[in-house]
Amino acid sequence: MFYTSVHAMQKKNILSVLLTVFAVFFSVSFFSLAFAQTDTPTPTTTQNTSALQDQIRQYEQKISDLQGQEKSLSSQIAIMDNQVKLTEARIADTKVKIANLEKDIEITKGKVKGLEKNINFSTKALLGRIAATYQVGSSSPWEIFLTSNNITNFFTRLKYLRIVQVYDKKTIYAAEQAKNDYNNQKTIFEDKQKEQELLSKKLEDYTKQLGQEKKSKQTLLNETRGSEANYQVLLAQARAEYLQIQGIVAGKGTEGEIGQVNKGDVIATIIQGASCNSSGAHLHFTVSRDGSAENPFNYLKPVDYTNDSGGDGFNPSGSWDWPIDPPIELHQGYGDTWYVRTYRFYPSHNGIDITGSSFSVKAVKSGTLFQGNYTGNGGCRLRYVRVHQSDDGLDTFYLHINYVH
Repeated sequence: MFYTSVHAMQKKNILSVLLTVFAVFFSVSFFSLAFAQTDTPTPTTTQNTSALQDQIRQYEQKISDLQGQEKSLSSQIAIMDNQVKLTEARIADTKVKIANLEKDIEITKGKVKGLEKNINFSTKALLGRIAATYQVGSSSPWEIFLTSNNITNFFTRLKYLRIVQVYDKKTIYAAEQAKNDYNNQKTIFEDKQKEQELLSKKLEDYTKQLGQEKKSKQTLLNETRGSEANYQVLLAQARAEYLQIQGIVAGKGTEGEIGQVNKGDVIATIIQGASCNSSGAHLHFTVSRDGSAENPFNYLKPVDYTNDSGGDGFNPSGSWDWPIDPPIELHQGYGDTWYVRTYRFYPSHNGIDITGSSFSVKAVKSGTLFQGNYTGNGGCRLRYVRVHQSDDGLDTFYLHINYVH
């Protein structure tokens, strides 16, 4: 009776050990097959943009070569035509990149879903494996000894249990690797989504830019009526205005002191219509420190506006009231503006060109008012007023105006 019971226990434990070892090898094999293809990152898919990149470089070189030539209407039109082609190539290139990303995102999404399914299944299998190992491994060495036929059988069973424990560790490690790979694929997926959003925004910007470039070409043709002579007049006028403004900011104008003014006082009015080197009414507003122009947007406060500049940024971030009543219409921004990049009449714009809801011009800060004028290469006399501000030492210039004092 005792022998039969021990013999039955022995058969049961040996069977459990063998089943556990089989389960271990099955688990390890399953993990190897399930996750063998997830070690490498998601590949970039098929469509190639190298031909479009070559086109982009060619158009950029053509534009650079044309800009080095003497200014003429024909060369400017050629620049604009190539700029349009360049933007169209950039749009096409961006569309291909977005299409490739969409394919990559679908591949990655499929990998993530597959890994989620495999991890859920493997977790259940691993829990079952741990329970089975625990049941077999819960026997004490004394019980194993009693249920063994001989000393060889005893050590063989102990060896099987050690094998089970080793492969359990490998199985757990494989599960951890699978989870890490799942997290990596999720990160890849999220990064590609962000990249797609950035490319979509870039595509939107390029599309707007293309419309502006086509519009600017038509504007130039309308302004010059397709005449080289008219273009040269426009070119000379723009360059003369640039040199006059540079001279005024550098302190070369003829000035007279008027007296103290307070913030918000009316100090001038905008000339209605054409004026010296200007084809239409606007205020040119410049901020200067020690003869060096600074960006007015750094000082002016946010305000209601419309943007007629062709695409210049409108980003006021200061605290000053505006020199004219809002809503403001921006005709040209500061620095490397759309007008500068498009026409290349002069290297940069040292102020902003604006109009508002009235023609009255107000001091943005309290200080000493000066009235001045400057005659440059264009032969006309450009009038302006300057306020030397008492609290910060800055100078503010207001051009294309009539005096009121």
